[in-house]
Amino acid sequence: MESKKRKISIIGSTGSIGTQALEVLEKLEDKFEIIALAGGSNVELLKQQAEKFKPKYVCVGKNGAEKINISGAQVLYGPQGLDEICSNKENDIILVAVSGKIGLRPTLKAIENGIDIALANKETLVMAGDIVMKKAKDAGVKIVPVDSEHCAIHQCIKDINQVEKLIITASGGPFLHKTIDDMKNATVEETLKHPRWNMGRKITVDSATLMNKGLEVIEAHHLFNMDYDDIKVVVHPQSIVHSAIEYKDGSVIAQLGVPSMHIPIQYAISYPERFEGIKSKSFSFSEIARLDFEKPDFEKFPFLKLAYKAGKIGGSATVCLNAANEEAVFAFLRGEIKLFDIYEITSQVFNSHNVVKNPDIDEIFEIDEQIREQTKALINTKFC
Repeated sequence: MESKKRKISIIGSTGSIGTQALEVLEKLEDKFEIIALAGGSNVELLKQQAEKFKPKYVCVGKNGAEKINISGAQVLYGPQGLDEICSNKENDIILVAVSGKIGLRPTLKAIENGIDIALANKETLVMAGDIVMKKAKDAGVKIVPVDSEHCAIHQCIKDINQVEKLIITASGGPFLHKTIDDMKNATVEETLKHPRWNMGRKITVDSATLMNKGLEVIEAHHLFNMDYDDIKVVVHPQSIVHSAIEYKDGSVIAQLGVPSMHIPIQYAISYPERFEGIKSKSFSFSEIARLDFEKPDFEKFPFLKLAYKAGKIGGSATVCLNAANEEAVFAFLRGEIKLFDIYEITSQVFNSHNVVKNPDIDEIFEIDEQIREQTKALINTKFC
């Protein structure tokens, strides 16, 4: 008997994760049916995707609404369109692959409607991890992480109650073996030359400062309900060991694979099943030859320590950290500040923030907006 196709929608189909997810789904067309695609400002790419994959719904931002006309698809617009997609119980799973705070409300809407989530949006858990995970648990909704590190941990864990600690690996980015002075004078182009991963611009900058790893520590805390003191980071330049766990008896279980997002994307959308995909049967121990590990340099990468601090404080501290860093990264990408200024700006805003202990969703968005305005004002006053 032919198995039933799993129905999926992608929020953020034109981004790095979204486009790679479609490459995965193209190889698994007998396993999945795409219900909806939602993109941002890249309307032409979204149109090409819709014409190729034939979704029932396409969602665009309001600015691009007049530019798109897809035969056979209903066109939806903006946040209301995302809500409609994430309320459609025809979906078996929704891949949330947008970058930024825009991913939080669709995730909550999917949970509200009992739809499982493949989560590739960091801000959802960094901003509102306590709320999101409780709602998912209460609704019986599975949240399977797409990040390679969290996906690795997810694959290793059989019983979280037997886990002693999580070990998250970091490539170290383009400046691992550079000096602090090299980083201070780094150009945008140098910063975006990641040695292992092909990612979006913002996350690549975060990888260069190790802020990305700090955000992943916060995500791991929420996803796996682990104390921050039991989440460790180790630098692993080859990006072959994607993360590991240590059990209470001292056994260490790690997940290995080539540095490709296709594998964790496929795992997240097909869980608990596994299929042959794009990167299947491509790993060779003899070709890898060696694996190196070292402790992170907290002096050169102070963001990691700041992220641990924010996570332990909790409440709106992580909202502040995320928003201030994001606005500072955008300023760096625009050429307005230097790489090390990102940390100076973020830490200054963070240290002046009055933490709200248990903010609700509306308060989280309000605080996020306030922090962004404060960060922009600081950048304009001090650096422009």
